Amino acid sequence: MNLSLHSPHRQLIALRIEHADLDALIGLCAPDGAPDEFTLRRLKKRRLALRDAMHRLERALQPQEPA
Repeated sequence: MNLSLHSPHRQLIALRIEHADLDALIGLCAPDGAPDEFTLRRLKKRRLALRDAMHRLERALQPQEPA
């Protein structure tokens, strides 16, 4: 497996870590009621964008099935 610094596998790992970090941060803000609703909304949008990017990378890494 190619694990160079900019390989798709490394990018996927980095996206998963950032997504987990945002998930934890949102989890900390949500029960107490976020002090800033705008910030919470921005974090959730970023988390969604990360999830979309992870799905795109995962699809790109899957081998294509012959028709």
